[in-house]
Amino acid sequence: MNPRQLQQMAQQMQRQMQKIQAELANELVEGKAGSYVTVTMNGHREIRSITIAPDVVDPSDIETLQDLIVAAITDASQKAQALSEQRMGPLAGGMKLPGLF
Repeated sequence: MNPRQLQQMAQQMQRQMQKIQAELANELVEGKAGSYVTVTMNGHREIRSITIAPDVVDPSDIETLQDLIVAAITDASQKAQALSEQRMGPLAGGMKLPGLF
């Protein structure tokens, strides 16, 4: 493969990665902690919303609510990571490239 072909392939790969990154910004995943807390996050792991069931809000037990929020965020983050890896995986040829995932 000559250097020009290699450069063209790299440019094409870069365009595909940019397209996928833009799509990930618009794709949403939900993380849940039971039926009490739901966190909606995009493919870049940016939180878009948090929904808390009213019956879980107990002023005398804030720790439980905090734990549920952390659990839902963790769940959403793992799902966003999996989505990103799924979308970028074919492009990276199955390699884990630093900074991409």
